[in-house]
Amino acid sequence: MGRLRILVGSRKGLFALEADRGRRKWSMSGPHFLGQVVNHAVLDPRDGRTALAAVRAGHLGPTVYRSEDGGRSWKESAKPPAFDKAASSEKGMSVSHVFWLTPGPASEPRRWYAGTSPQGLFVSDDAGRTWRGVAGFNAHPQRLAWIGGLQDAPPDGATLHSIQLDPANPRHLYIGMSAGGAFESFDDGATWSPLNRGCAADFLPDPDPEYGHDVHCLRVHPVSGDVYQQNHCGIYRLDRAASRWERIGRAMPRRIGDVGFPLVLHPRDPKSLWVFPMDGGTVWPRVPIDGKPAVYGSRDAGGSWRRLDQGLPRAQAWYTVKRQAMCGDGLDPLGLYFGTTGGEVWASFDEGERWHCLCLHLPHIYSVEAALAD
Repeated sequence: MGRLRILVGSRKGLFALEADRGRRKWSMSGPHFLGQVVNHAVLDPRDGRTALAAVRAGHLGPTVYRSEDGGRSWKESAKPPAFDKAASSEKGMSVSHVFWLTPGPASEPRRWYAGTSPQGLFVSDDAGRTWRGVAGFNAHPQRLAWIGGLQDAPPDGATLHSIQLDPANPRHLYIGMSAGGAFESFDDGATWSPLNRGCAADFLPDPDPEYGHDVHCLRVHPVSGDVYQQNHCGIYRLDRAASRWERIGRAMPRRIGDVGFPLVLHPRDPKSLWVFPMDGGTVWPRVPIDGKPAVYGSRDAGGSWRRLDQGLPRAQAWYTVKRQAMCGDGLDPLGLYFGTTGGEVWASFDEGERWHCLCLHLPHIYSVEAALAD
């Protein structure tokens, strides 16, 4: 029987939490890559053994490491993601860091996708050993317009993230960009179109532009194919029978608002989701409202929301939960996990009703991902 393994990427290395399926007794190992930034680490749910980690080392730069034993030992990719060399008359672009990793479809067990800063899309067909750019996006004549050049990038740099696959059609891909917005491709990345109708862009002169939005996290439901996103300007849902986003965050309590970074969907129930709201005031402090952290959950696709804070600090908790730092484990009942910039990992084994702190004193956490390991 596989064991539950949670990979925690941080500013100073990679850690792993492990338990049996009963989630009663936990152990922790690591760090791997001590002192290096790990933006994202993912255990492949297709085989329970392969894992990839997006690592940025101060002396080696951005790269991807891969593991064939569930994350216990690692080897660097032979050819990490890198933009094509520009012509002598053009300004080139280099990868600052690999930011997001997504396993491909079950029908292509060695395929992986990667998103970078600045915004680039890459693919591997050999389980992460070598990577090539997706020319349909990286070389698109509108790409620089879509991403707004490199001006006004978010604090950790402009990124391409939230690489998602349509469960009914693996050639149908979604991406989110900060900044740039949501985009989709129906031909395995050969062509792309913006997918932002209905999303606010309060920071732009045009309140309803075709692109230029700031997606924080985008998820596609593995059963319904409906799409949800946590945006700089609210929480949205896109029924795939429609073409315009609905702002489901308007149902959140007014004093809490609908600004945040992560978003988690229930893998079996298309109407259940969870977010972690942040203070979206004029100075954007990126902390829980009033220093009182809480997860908010919905059981009706965002029609209503409920505060879930039992076991969390009641006051003076001033951390951020980043876009890759909240996940579910797929078990029944669903386990939920989030990591904080204060180095804590919190867990709920009853879909958010009660929270428990699994560990303290880790470095600033960038990502938390769960899967069953062999």
